[in-house]
Amino acid sequence: MSRTARVERTTAETKVLVELDLDGSGQADITTGVGFYDHMLHQIARHGGFDLTVHTVGDLEIDAHHTIEDTSLALGTALDQALGNKIGIRRYGSATIPMDEVLVRAAVDLSGRPYVVHDEPALAPYIGPVYPTSMTRHIWESFGQSARLTLHVSVLRAARPGGHPDAHHVVEAQFKAVARALREAVTIDPRSAGEVPSTKGLL
Repeated sequence: MSRTARVERTTAETKVLVELDLDGSGQADITTGVGFYDHMLHQIARHGGFDLTVHTVGDLEIDAHHTIEDTSLALGTALDQALGNKIGIRRYGSATIPMDEVLVRAAVDLSGRPYVVHDEPALAPYIGPVYPTSMTRHIWESFGQSARLTLHVSVLRAARPGGHPDAHHVVEAQFKAVARALREAVTIDPRSAGEVPSTKGLL
């Protein structure tokens, strides 16, 4: 069974192409024009074990908001499409990821019900020249909405005593944790092969 998707999303502000293979090997071909966001999407591919192509052209002359938002929406749509009827998947996944001084926990339910909870400390306003740290919450909200999943992301620890949070580490640990949680959730469970993991009979 092929668990792949191709999504094209075109608006007056952006043009996005996403190709996703849930049963890949972590290969990625990503260009959005926002370097740090590209780096984060590479984490989704590598730690999720997905093959992922993302090509986005957006109105970066204004700011990075539309580019990041529309890419996140397209990625979520691709995940939803690639999962198909969700027969046999584990459905739930969680991961707790350390990155030096930072500790992040992510939990996902491929429930068909979009709901996102996101907790992180106040961070420096930008990582690199164009990635606003305020966008991280919006990425998860946009992704969760279009993927139709429940997602909780919590930064449990963010700084050494007396220090300030390293925004790069805080955000990167979130992407790695979400990727690892997704990897578990989309895995086919041999104990429930042929069944949707829900008493309702659908997700």
